[in-house]
Amino acid sequence: MITLTQLSKIYKTEEVQTTALNQVDLRIKEGEFIAIMGPSGCGKSTLLNIIGLLDQASSGSYQFMNTETTQLSNKKKSNLRKKNIGFIFQNFNLIDELSVYENIELPLIYNGVSATERKKRVIAIMEKIGIAHRLKHYPQQLSGGQQQRVAVARALVNNPHLILADEPTGNLDSSNGNEVMNLLAELHKEGATIAMVTHSSYDAGFASRIVNMKDGEIFHEKNADQRKDIFTAMP
Repeated sequence: MITLTQLSKIYKTEEVQTTALNQVDLRIKEGEFIAIMGPSGCGKSTLLNIIGLLDQASSGSYQFMNTETTQLSNKKKSNLRKKNIGFIFQNFNLIDELSVYENIELPLIYNGVSATERKKRVIAIMEKIGIAHRLKHYPQQLSGGQQQRVAVARALVNNPHLILADEPTGNLDSSNGNEVMNLLAELHKEGATIAMVTHSSYDAGFASRIVNMKDGEIFHEKNADQRKDIFTAMP
């Protein structure tokens, strides 16, 4: 699904040049769950943003679903992103003025989905994620774990080919964080392709592969030990 070849990202100012990514090679297969780890400033969030077509590489190749993306216009990148990629952020990025239902519905509106189909998809994903009873609530009325479930539902409502998660448990306590990770694990077992940035070795243990980064480079990869004893059923 994803092939990065000699991918680099360099930030330049008048006085300094910073290499965020240095000739990175990475492949992510369909149905894989990878965790990207490393110290702050190692380039992992930059890598995730480029994979999500939110940032542009300085050089190298990025093929997503057999499409070379580095030369695409911003409009074509946006269309590719909207139709194929779902994002889960550390800070949830929910809109406080919109209800749970409306937050989840928003990507479907952007993609021009009909009102009837939108209602069908939103209700279905809310039932799947276990938040159907919260559809009329607003984000500030929910716990952190519930807000992240809404964010997951919003990421999934378009049936994306790829889910990108940037520190999805970073603002949650251990109990709510566990719920979110069990949810991602269930989605992976159902066939979802997931790339997650995390500082947590515990969270990384849910992935099928761990990619370690340092100074803008991938220096080590390994298959994660699947801790099936912590894959509990969703509440």
